[in-house]
Amino acid sequence: MTSHPQTTLSSPYGDFELQRFPKANSKQRQESLRAWDAADEYLLTQAAEQTRPNDTNLAILNDGFGALAVALHAFKPRSFGDSYIAQQAYLQNMQDNLLEHDSLQPLDSLTLSTQNMTGATVEGDNDLPRFDLVLIKIPKTLALLEDQLYRLRSHIDDNTTIIAAGMTKNIHNSTLALFENILGPTTSSLAKKKARLIFCQPQASSWSGATPYPSQYPLEGTRFQLTNHANVFSRASLDIGTRLLLTHMSDLPAAETIVDLGCGNGVIGILAAEHNPSAQLIFTDESFMAVASAQVNFEQAFGAERPAQYLVNNCLDDMPASSVDLVLNNPPFHQQGALAEHIARQMFSDSKRVLSAGGQIWVIANRHLGYHVQLKRIFGNCQTLASNKKFVLLQANKR
Repeated sequence: MTSHPQTTLSSPYGDFELQRFPKANSKQRQESLRAWDAADEYLLTQAAEQTRPNDTNLAILNDGFGALAVALHAFKPRSFGDSYIAQQAYLQNMQDNLLEHDSLQPLDSLTLSTQNMTGATVEGDNDLPRFDLVLIKIPKTLALLEDQLYRLRSHIDDNTTIIAAGMTKNIHNSTLALFENILGPTTSSLAKKKARLIFCQPQASSWSGATPYPSQYPLEGTRFQLTNHANVFSRASLDIGTRLLLTHMSDLPAAETIVDLGCGNGVIGILAAEHNPSAQLIFTDESFMAVASAQVNFEQAFGAERPAQYLVNNCLDDMPASSVDLVLNNPPFHQQGALAEHIARQMFSDSKRVLSAGGQIWVIANRHLGYHVQLKRIFGNCQTLASNKKFVLLQANKR
């Protein structure tokens, strides 16, 4: 395998070839977006100073593209996160580095147990071991970190070592306060290459309270109550882009099969289902917490007897061609902190493949992103159904 400074991670545990997932089509983009950052390097250096593979039960949280799990593969770590893309990157990078990965399946954050206010376990996997060492990459969403720290309590004790890392721009007093208030005494390191470490010493005797997630809010003007796990986009209220789309739900075409692509809490698909009472709904997202939230919300809205599919996936991978009538999409434009217009492009291309002839895609997006250009290039047509100062509602047909 040919090494390159942008794809070769040099660590105390060896050198590894790492790429983002999905692998870039453009060599320029591949070389400009590394699969790790200085915080990963700092965390690996710190871990190497105090661990031995044979006597450490290791947990890793929020490993962006598998850099930590690949470098620390000898520990047989359990890697937890909310991103299906991150999981696939981890497995792909293990394979590319010819490392055994059959016994190192990544896990989603909901696998970590959570407790109610009385301390009783209400969900999660109690069969996980007590962890000696927990390495955490600070996620973009502080609520996700909060939920994870509460969930960790079931799997750690006062002898567990917890080290977190992030770029300095993502570590604030509120970040340190979460560790301090939920787990125990917390300190931070000096910055190195714009990255910083957080050291937390669990103190179980001081623990109180429970995770506030999932949270709920009523969807204004409807009968629906929306449940939102910690990492769901716009978990506290309806985002303003979706508001624009929802005002035009009555204009949706009749459809037998509808995909809510990048579904979040499923609000778009739920209201589309209300306007199409006989439609089959498919909710898909790369976030485990999003899909879990969408399932709770759809079943609460229509009952478990109305069939729907819930897929944690990379866009529309493996979905049959020409199998759906309508795709509704509010695409993200960031991936692990980097601008990633390729995600929307893949969503649009996948949508064209799975749509039947005459099928439509509806896209709500920030108007400055210029998605009408991509849609016109992929579908050969695009029209603006609605717009305001910040958002546009676009529609394209598969001819």
